[in-house]
Amino acid sequence: MAEKAEFQLEEAFEQIEQLLGKLSDRKVSLEESFRLYQQGMKLLKLCSDQIDQVEKKMLQIDEEGQIHEFS
Repeated sequence: MAEKAEFQLEEAFEQIEQLLGKLSDRKVSLEESFRLYQQGMKLLKLCSDQIDQVEKKMLQIDEEGQIHEFS
């Protein structure tokens, strides 16, 4: 899983896509399905956390050209 210092969103999305493919396989056991689901949820949380960090760093420019932090 992508829990390294430089977490890449694209990499995580690819991993999530692979997990979804495995989950759609009817041959996957219930236990394996739960493990894959948990792994996917961890990846989604990492993605969400990183997106939140980026949003906090974004700036908004108002009609008068002044820069404000995005909230």
